[in-house]
Amino acid sequence: MLLAGTVVADAETVVEDGAVVVEGDRIAAVGDATDLAERYPDHERHEFGIIAPGAVGAHVHSVQSLGRGMADDVALLDWLNDHVLPMEAGLGAEGMRLAAELGYLECIESGVTTVVDHLSVHHADEALAAAVESGIRARAGKVLMDTNAPDGLRQDAEYALAESEALIWNYHGADEGRIRYAITPRFAVTCTEECLRGCRELADAYDGVRIHTHAAENADEVGVVEERTGRRNVEFLHDVGLTGEDVILAHCVHTDEREREIVADTGTHVTHCPSSNMKLASGVAPVEDYLARGVNVALGNDGAPCNNTLDPFTELKQASLLAKVDAADPTVVDASTAFRMATRAGARAAGFERVGALREGWRADVIGIDTNPTRATPIHDPVSHLVFAAHGDDVRFTMVDGDVLYDEADGRHRTLDADRIRREAAAFDVPGVE
Repeated sequence: MLLAGTVVADAETVVEDGAVVVEGDRIAAVGDATDLAERYPDHERHEFGIIAPGAVGAHVHSVQSLGRGMADDVALLDWLNDHVLPMEAGLGAEGMRLAAELGYLECIESGVTTVVDHLSVHHADEALAAAVESGIRARAGKVLMDTNAPDGLRQDAEYALAESEALIWNYHGADEGRIRYAITPRFAVTCTEECLRGCRELADAYDGVRIHTHAAENADEVGVVEERTGRRNVEFLHDVGLTGEDVILAHCVHTDEREREIVADTGTHVTHCPSSNMKLASGVAPVEDYLARGVNVALGNDGAPCNNTLDPFTELKQASLLAKVDAADPTVVDASTAFRMATRAGARAAGFERVGALREGWRADVIGIDTNPTRATPIHDPVSHLVFAAHGDDVRFTMVDGDVLYDEADGRHRTLDADRIRREAAAFDVPGVE
């Protein structure tokens, strides 16, 4: 297949009148469209305004998709304890599967090709099976909560870790490595030290397994952890083994100098979720400071109840604008930096090699974007357009590992039954929603 248009190969490389050639699950060539058409005359040709690497949603909650809009205008801990956790506790296997399908459906048609997915305590296997079926690239795992959690979600640490290990056996490396596992303690507020240390031991026992958790999202959360442990949130996680190159910490809004040093020195990845942090009034993450320290900062949408959309272009724009306002400096987190956060930095955090850019020999995770809307006229800088003007509904084509998952030209998703999922989700009796 030959995909022709303006190629945004990465944050620094744009090829006007370019093309990407895909053979099997790899990118065979990137370059001038005329030259590549002559070299690959038998390849089926598709035309798009912009061709780009798929976005990486480096912190999402697909299984919260049925709760879109259920808990607006609420602070984090109330939002979680009064609304989201009861919803998760009330979802059975059927609901969890449907929620995950809905989340992946939205991601795929919005240009997300890879997710780092924070599932739930129960029925994580349903979500993982949905990820396999959807064709999306995913790093995902069951949530662990062994204290300060509702009865329907609290589990003994030993039992929860055993369930996690069984899921590792069943899903880590599934579909030729497209699905990989992340051990997923919810956060320090709902996990004992025993549970968190057990997460580190389990991750160390299996090659390529990562750890994914929330950290320092909200000032109240930081206060709860400090009162219980005598240490700030990230410092406590570090002491129990939950930092390092194999760890993804979502949010990291409220960190002090010592904690930022820990994150940088250990190579821990941070996922910035600007829309969620703004909506929940959690604060502004010190993204520019992290980047200056060499921290790998990715982007995530978080969940539908605290963002209302899994559109990655929303986070691209908000990440740049929020940083500029916070620093009172229009030069920080420029378009190239934001685009890098949403693609290559996200792939690094997720632990996927040769993902997040369009380069010869890399995985063929590619999206095609329509540039016919009026807000796309004119385009002086394609990267700027993607960050500040594009929307998820501009995506016309989504490919993962060389497989076409969504093609607007024939009006359909190739792997998921979109009409059924939307119909069932609209009619589903969501726990906690009147």
